[in-house]
Amino acid sequence: MKKTVLFFLLLLAISSSAQVTIEQTKHDNDIKLSALPYYSFGKGIGMTSPDSLFQLNIRFRMQNRVSYIQEEDENGAYQGQVRRLRLRLDGYVGNPKFLYALQLSFAPGDVGEVKEGENINIIRDAVVFYRPNKNWNISFGQTKLPGNRQRVNSSGALQLTDRTINNARFTIDRDFGFQVHNMNEFKDKFSYNFKTAISGGEGRNQTGNADDGVAVTGKAELFPFGAFTKDGTYFEGDIMREKKPKLMLSGAFQQNNHAQRTQGQLGNDLFERRTMKSVLLDAMFKYKGWAAMMSYMSRTTPENPITYNPEDNTEFNYVYVGNGFDYQASYITKSNYEFIARYSLQNVGNEIETLTPNTRQYSIGATKYIWEHTFKLQAELNYDTLQYYDGSSKNLWFLRFQVEIGI
Repeated sequence: MKKTVLFFLLLLAISSSAQVTIEQTKHDNDIKLSALPYYSFGKGIGMTSPDSLFQLNIRFRMQNRVSYIQEEDENGAYQGQVRRLRLRLDGYVGNPKFLYALQLSFAPGDVGEVKEGENINIIRDAVVFYRPNKNWNISFGQTKLPGNRQRVNSSGALQLTDRTINNARFTIDRDFGFQVHNMNEFKDKFSYNFKTAISGGEGRNQTGNADDGVAVTGKAELFPFGAFTKDGTYFEGDIMREKKPKLMLSGAFQQNNHAQRTQGQLGNDLFERRTMKSVLLDAMFKYKGWAAMMSYMSRTTPENPITYNPEDNTEFNYVYVGNGFDYQASYITKSNYEFIARYSLQNVGNEIETLTPNTRQYSIGATKYIWEHTFKLQAELNYDTLQYYDGSSKNLWFLRFQVEIGI
């Protein structure tokens, strides 16, 4: 309760001290929200009321893909699917300082399996913002937490067809709560951002029993040589061909108290709640078409990560503890062909090493940008090695082609 009171006092202090000035012309419908990044070559389709008291922007994007998958000792299989289908609405009401953003998902991979007694995951983002000036964003609602770089970036701004295996296991994802972001980005001099969040800790679209656990998240981003061109932190690859070297270093920490799910905001339900701690470190570099990224992610719990069904001790579930590293490099030609290589290694915690394997993933890909990240063709080849506790291993690989298009 004390933490909640202090947090509201902080919001009031920021609101009263911040300068209430913001530049937005009548015809400018490009709303940049640090808690809800997206990649948009244009500005979507915008509508503004005659009195300029209401604005609505409409954006959509979809990813269509086909994959060939080969697992060791199994027959090869083909899979075609609409991987993502998103609709985003954003704008302001009454004054450009008061903004809103909605994002809905419709593809099966987005919504996930429909389970009896659980909510359908159509709503991805539903958040309101108070932006007193260009340096502050204060938000309330459901959206992405200030976590690892690849998760914060839109899935439409990736160089390869999907995020890494470590992002899939260790990300902190979306949640419902309050966020305060302080943004200080400049073109050619040292820049920095600070982002904080207090959220429920159970992930998106949760309506279960209330509890006394909350998630506290903090993140710092440093830009030693100044901000990237056109918010280049929020998309992979140097499609802007930075004329000067640009570097970003960031670190985030989250403590998710009494979490119900195996991965905090994601995963299946545990039989007992666990407190989880996540560390997320990132680096990004871009210069003259070359780009490199590196990340480290980990999750720990001070308690036994394995939880058992009190009515049947043979049934259990566990917190996915461990750590992982991702390394990614690319080059884009002047004709907008890009070549990418990525290596990921994932090590599970000692407490669960008998239950799930360590993984190594090798990826290469090629992308043709037709209209930057909003219209592109992607091809990717992945090879995974799973190493089990008993010394055995299993290999699998897939070849994938994907088309991304949106406005």
